[in-house]
Amino acid sequence: MKLEPNTKVALVTGASRGIGEAIARRLSSDGLFVIATATSRSGVERINGHLGASGIGLEMRIEEEDSVGKCVQEILDGYDAVDVIVNNAGITRDNLLMRMKYEEWKEVIDINLSGIYRVVKPLLRGMMKKRWGRIVNISSVVGRMGNSGQSNYAASKAGLEGFTRSLAQEIGTRGITVNCVSPGYIETDMTRDLLQEQVEEIKSRISVGRLGRAEDVAALVSFLTREEASYITGETIQVNGGLYYF
Repeated sequence: MKLEPNTKVALVTGASRGIGEAIARRLSSDGLFVIATATSRSGVERINGHLGASGIGLEMRIEEEDSVGKCVQEILDGYDAVDVIVNNAGITRDNLLMRMKYEEWKEVIDINLSGIYRVVKPLLRGMMKKRWGRIVNISSVVGRMGNSGQSNYAASKAGLEGFTRSLAQEIGTRGITVNCVSPGYIETDMTRDLLQEQVEEIKSRISVGRLGRAEDVAALVSFLTREEASYITGETIQVNGGLYYF
């Protein structure tokens, strides 16, 4: 697809619903051409439906090197390079460590952490050539505070924050910033499955007295992708309504 001159291209992983969908919609409204990924054809069709002519959906499984390689090559063939990467795709496989199967540990680490390596590394060259880029990694408050039954998920998100700080130091002089956005409790499909008593208990620990919205996260991501955010890098910024966890 031929784009208008100076149109920035953004890649958003895991964008068929929830926070990823909100981010893709927001960047699209900001004027970026958005390439958004999903793990299924139905997810891709959903993305194409909500992006319209301002973006495109692609199928990609970030735990599979061949799938990532094929998707990245399609992006490079069609658009030469991307200006913005938002690493949102992730999963949970909750269990107490005493009961956690190795597959549950490995799958979460492989998607939430190793998947970032697979996506970012082949796209860095184009950013460095342009001497401009924005990488935003979606972490979680759980990576900072921990959570019973989520040692795999917490480890993956804590690792993601360390990756962010290190990469920011490596490529900062090339005009590329790397930051984490760390949501707290956000209204998504997962939180809608909670019992009302659980929701009320969570709200009691949040200063603003409500769960967050996906759009709250998307707004911060939008800012971090702009030129005005060029002096912010290596940071993890919390979007949790004042949730007390230290």
